[in-house]
Amino acid sequence: MKRFIGILITVGCVICISAQNRVERIREEMLAPNRTFVLVVAHRADWRFAPENSLAAIENSIRLGADVVELDVQKTKDGQLILMHDKTLDRTTTGKGKIAEWTLDSIRTLRLKNGAALKTKHRVPTLEEALLTAKGRVMVNLDKAYPIFDEIFPILEKTGTVGQIIMKGSKPVAEVKKDLGKYLDRIIYMPIVHLDRPGAMQQIDDFMKELHPVAFELLFESDTCQLPKQVRAKLEGKSKIWYNTLWDTMAGGHDDDKSLENPDEGYGYLIDTLGATIIQTDRTAYLLEYLQARKKRNQHKADAFH
Repeated sequence: MKRFIGILITVGCVICISAQNRVERIREEMLAPNRTFVLVVAHRADWRFAPENSLAAIENSIRLGADVVELDVQKTKDGQLILMHDKTLDRTTTGKGKIAEWTLDSIRTLRLKNGAALKTKHRVPTLEEALLTAKGRVMVNLDKAYPIFDEIFPILEKTGTVGQIIMKGSKPVAEVKKDLGKYLDRIIYMPIVHLDRPGAMQQIDDFMKELHPVAFELLFESDTCQLPKQVRAKLEGKSKIWYNTLWDTMAGGHDDDKSLENPDEGYGYLIDTLGATIIQTDRTAYLLEYLQARKKRNQHKADAFH
C-alpha cells in the first residue's frame, strides 16, 4: 500500500511539473519575436464545446492545445469578480438583469447557456476558479479587466498566475504607463492598434520606444488598407503580431468564415503575408488542425501536453 501511495504521489508530481513546463514553454515562445510558430488564442475559451467563459470551455481549450484562453471579467453587486462577457445575465445564463445588481450567491443559483441558448449544467465561475483551472496549463488574456485591474491583481498573486496574464488595450502609451505602470514588469501588455485610424503608425512607434511590447494586436477592415504590410516590416524581429479572426472587419476579411472556405486565404494570408504569429479564433480546433498540417506549431512546446 505504501508503495502504491508513493507511486501516486510521484505521478501527481510529474503531472504538476509537466503542466508548469507547458505554460513556461508557451510563455517562452510568446516572448521570442523571431520565432515563426503560430500561437492560438481561444476566444471566450472553446465556447463551441461548452458555454463561453465556463470552466469546461477552458478545460477543452487546454485539451485541444490552445496556448491562450481569452476570458471576460465582470463585477457583481457585492464586489466579486466573475467570468462573463456581457454586463447583463440574459444572453448567457438563466437569469435576467445587470450583473452589478446581483450578488455572487444569487448568480451561483443560475445555469449557463450554450451557444444555442440552451440551459446547461454549468455554473458561472469566479475569476479565481478560472485562474486555478488555467494555472500552469495555459496563458490567460483578461478582457474587460483594464478598469478594475487593481482589484484583479491580488487574485493573480493569490493564485500564483501573475506570469500567465496578458492584458491589452487601445489607450496611448502614456496612459498605459500611468494606469498599469506598477504591473508592467510582471504581466504581458499588448497594445491594440486600429490601422485604419489616423496616427496608427505613430502609436506603434510610441509603444516601441517606451515599452517594447511583446506583441501588438492589429485591426484593419479591408485589404485597401496598406499599413498591415508596412507594420510587418517595422515589427519584424522586434514584436509579434496578433490578429483576430472572429469576424471580417477585424482582419480585412481574412476571418474564420473566410478560412472555412479557404484557410490559405484566411489564416494563411495573415501568417504568410502579414506576419501573424498569434491568432485569436472562434474555431480553435480548426485553426490548430490547419497550423499542424503546415508545421506552424512547435509540437515539443505546447501540443505535447494536451
